[in-house]
Amino acid sequence: MAAIDTLDRPRLVPARMRPDDVLRVGAVGLRTRPLRAFLSALGIAIGIAAMISVVGISSSSGAELDRQLSSLGTNLLTVTSGQTLLGEPAKMPVEAEAMIERIDPVEAVSAVGQIEAAKVYRSENIPKAQTSGIFTYAARPDLLPTVGATLRSGTWLNEATQNFPAVVLGAGAAQRLGVSTAGPDSQVVVGGIRFTVVGILDPVPLAVELDSAAMVGWPAAEARLDFDGYPTTLYTRSDEAQLEAVRSVLAGTANPEAANEVDVSRPSDALAAKQATSQAFAGLLLGVGGVALLVGGVGVANTMVISVLERRPEIGLRRSLGATRGQIRTQFLAESLLLSALGGIGGILLGTGVTTAYAFSLGYPAVIPAWATIGGLLATLAIGAVAGLYPAIRASRLSPTEALSTR
Repeated sequence: MAAIDTLDRPRLVPARMRPDDVLRVGAVGLRTRPLRAFLSALGIAIGIAAMISVVGISSSSGAELDRQLSSLGTNLLTVTSGQTLLGEPAKMPVEAEAMIERIDPVEAVSAVGQIEAAKVYRSENIPKAQTSGIFTYAARPDLLPTVGATLRSGTWLNEATQNFPAVVLGAGAAQRLGVSTAGPDSQVVVGGIRFTVVGILDPVPLAVELDSAAMVGWPAAEARLDFDGYPTTLYTRSDEAQLEAVRSVLAGTANPEAANEVDVSRPSDALAAKQATSQAFAGLLLGVGGVALLVGGVGVANTMVISVLERRPEIGLRRSLGATRGQIRTQFLAESLLLSALGGIGGILLGTGVTTAYAFSLGYPAVIPAWATIGGLLATLAIGAVAGLYPAIRASRLSPTEALSTR
């Protein structure tokens, strides 16, 4: 019996899906169930928006701090009176200012002296106990440029006004006293004597003690307020390269007999510490945003599982028409990625808007690091891939008969 020759039959090869086909098929579930897709993407968007906002606000605050330090300088050192060994307030010598001026790298020196007995009131009718926490200082004419302060209204003390009952108020002191502008009609009571407000300062970041102070001329303080002439705080500007060397000798120069009774500090360090605290708090909020993003990923996974269960007839029909398991898997994985990407893009836009609004309201530069935006988008795609992997595999394992038999 002769052998029967078998005919070579052409082998069926499934059609390949182009990238645009993958996107079109993956978007089917989003178009047919828009409300569910929106709610699922919203969870991702909230998490990404929280992370972008936290990073953006922290970066904007840091940029504002850098801008402030660049304009104010980091070479300011303050020398203040400490305490004696008995715990009593110490006094710096009257000559402390002149002695510090002799240090070669020191570029500028100014001083203030607190007048304990001179309380400040809006008028003589204010009860004596209501001092509003305002301190009175005798101030040198060169104090303003030394500490980097600016005037909101009026003028600073000069060679003429420092001899008369003229006062300059810090920003906080002016607010507490209800004084909005400087001029001949603005007067306050200092130590029982009426002083004319000739100037109001803006907030002084490197000398915050001046914000709640009333400053009068040194000669006027000695003549009218019984000021003893001892400085309580000295402000020095030094060569940046020699700053640490100057810092090490300031206490001994200001008070050679009792250097331990003098405290030396660098105000810009306090601003940097404040920024470090803000960044630590931002890290905590960033963790909260990550939790919100994880919750959003769980929502996407839940949506995809339900989508697979509801679309079993569609899956069976596609399988019976020749779609491979890989194509079904790619379809649902693409749908999950699109869903997460929409949420990620929406979250980035929302976070950018929040950061910009915050920075604009405070006059800060709006800074959103590129790594935060790119990282946020990559995080959403990773979450979308993980969330859609199981539903996609489950959909691809359905046989045509099993899927089509589902009602």
